[in-house]
Amino acid sequence: MIDSWFGFKRPTATYLYYWAIANLAANVLLVVTGGAVRVTDSGLGCPTWPQCTSGSVTPHAAMGIHGLIEFGNRMLTWVLVVIAIATWVAAMRRVPVDRLSRRLATGVAMGVPLQAIIGGITVLTNLNPWIVAFHFLATMVIISLATWMVVHTGSAARGPDAGEPGATDAESAVLRRFGVLLAWALYALTWVTIYLGTVVTGSGPHAGDIKAHRNGLEPTQATQLHVDAVWTLVGLTAALILLAVAAVPSLRRAALIFGGVIVVQGIIGYVQYAAGLPEVLVILHMFGSALLMIGATQLVLATTRR
Repeated sequence: MIDSWFGFKRPTATYLYYWAIANLAANVLLVVTGGAVRVTDSGLGCPTWPQCTSGSVTPHAAMGIHGLIEFGNRMLTWVLVVIAIATWVAAMRRVPVDRLSRRLATGVAMGVPLQAIIGGITVLTNLNPWIVAFHFLATMVIISLATWMVVHTGSAARGPDAGEPGATDAESAVLRRFGVLLAWALYALTWVTIYLGTVVTGSGPHAGDIKAHRNGLEPTQATQLHVDAVWTLVGLTAALILLAVAAVPSLRRAALIFGGVIVVQGIIGYVQYAAGLPEVLVILHMFGSALLMIGATQLVLATTRR
């Protein structure tokens, strides 16, 4: 059927699903490029916002590589805006109407410019570590919403009989409810763990600029709090995996994926700490945080399958 919007056909479920994937991937990429800005001390490569310098939206040659890195990260925001708008348009034009997809696409489309504004505030406050942390957490919110949309649209694209199995009569209602509680506890604890990771970063050497202030906390103590949260996360994840494998098949796949991400992220974290926080590993650890949020969101969504 031809739609009245510019004569284009209405998007299929698969078409919307692909845009949802692009939406998620672009926001994860922003985490990686943001990490590159931080570890290269390019956070104030463009010392003002929304312009790069007073009277210019682009860096000049005297600003060197730091200006180019920060400007490149800012330009990625426009890519995110284009993808978010395209995803929103596809969701709004989809027939039959999918209200959840519309709400999720709207949330991400609104979140991207808001996140950019927070990024601008970090520059205007000379990379205040608490605002920088909030900037990172805002991206995690968008990634969680984008993951929800990928899972939802993916189910629609594959059809009702495809994908991860839902709850069955063979599952004990009591054990399933316990699994649901564990999944939500893991999601909440993932947020705590990621937040404590930003606190560690705010006390450590990678400030984003050599002149940027730190949060004043002792790095060793901040790291210990983060490690405690990580090991609590590991313990709860192990409990959920055992429960899922033994009695709750509908949570099995998501629990195993989340467990795998936890193991890899933990290894990277310990190695980067022992190696003195080398730049490449710091970026990988930030990328792992994005994957951790994706896994935690998938885990919670698995509890809603029927």
